[in-house]
Amino acid sequence: MSEVRPFELHVSDQVLDDLRARLARSRIPDDSPRRPASGMTASYLRELVGEWIDWDWRAREAWLNRHPQFIADIGDAAMHFVHLRSERADAPALLVMHGWPHTFALQLDFAELLPDFDVVVASLPGFAFSSPYAIGEMSEQRLAATMHALMTEVLGYERYITYGEDVTANVSDLIAARYPEQVAGIVATHAHFPNSDERTALTDPAERAFFEAIAVKHETDGAYGHVQATRPDTLAFALNDSPAGLLGWLAEKLVEWSDTPSGDPRAVERRISRERILTEAMIYWVTQTIGSSFRPYYEGADRPDAIPPTSVPAAVFIQRHEATYPESLVRRHYLDVREFGRLDEGGHFTVAEVPEQMAVRVRAFAASLG
Repeated sequence: MSEVRPFELHVSDQVLDDLRARLARSRIPDDSPRRPASGMTASYLRELVGEWIDWDWRAREAWLNRHPQFIADIGDAAMHFVHLRSERADAPALLVMHGWPHTFALQLDFAELLPDFDVVVASLPGFAFSSPYAIGEMSEQRLAATMHALMTEVLGYERYITYGEDVTANVSDLIAARYPEQVAGIVATHAHFPNSDERTALTDPAERAFFEAIAVKHETDGAYGHVQATRPDTLAFALNDSPAGLLGWLAEKLVEWSDTPSGDPRAVERRISRERILTEAMIYWVTQTIGSSFRPYYEGADRPDAIPPTSVPAAVFIQRHEATYPESLVRRHYLDVREFGRLDEGGHFTVAEVPEQMAVRVRAFAASLG
């Protein structure tokens, strides 16, 4: 079993002084005329940059450190995770995984609402305070093995519930499919996506229509992924050197993918507060992990192998960003669906956007498992 080492975050004054100096020298151009709509505008970015310059990071740093954090070596990666232990001896264990562009920090408000659980909020390799894999690609298969090892070999849980978003939605599906004896259940808000070959073979009209609509939207909204998959280092050079650029790149997706009205990007703060947005940007900045966070886009996680159906108990709640996801696909992949529903609120960052609602749903699902 890998040694578990306590971790406490402390950003040096030198790093903070350098950040503020760079932010103060930001050169943010005006919005281009007749530009396509997006989740970022010059005026909103200027507001965020101005707030970041004067932001009380030390208070936020102290808040983060109130969550017990650890590092454990798993293979050739040093894995960072938050481990909130319940006072209950029989507390169910819950693995919570983020995707891109968010970090573990965005999911802590949700984790805090489950004091009757042992909650593990893990940082993916190459994100936040987890080191990247030193050798080999960052595939979904490898991520599933790493996360399962964290829960079982490192932390010693015999059974646990798994939950993932974005990149780790498929990772969570893989964990449930590969380790059914140790996975008590799976909670999904990003229900299973068939890979490209499987989508081509679909015959159900509703299923085909859903993925055709996704493909059309990707034509206008998918440039970020194409760049991260084809020119990752060139983009990383710019974002790793410019905090204003980094903030704009990250916040645009928080705006566009959350369940908020389009138009004014400030509406995102109804779901994800400005403090939480700045926390995400700060973690990427101080760890210089924007480049390594692109690895799933060009190393195979975006071109997944087929994932077999899973027989573990499942609770599937379709989030608003994928509101028309067909129930037939759910039933075909999750063979023991204990609960199915469509959320009235909450988008891509579901547990961050509607933490109270999701905590209630996860607690009820765990209780149903006995």
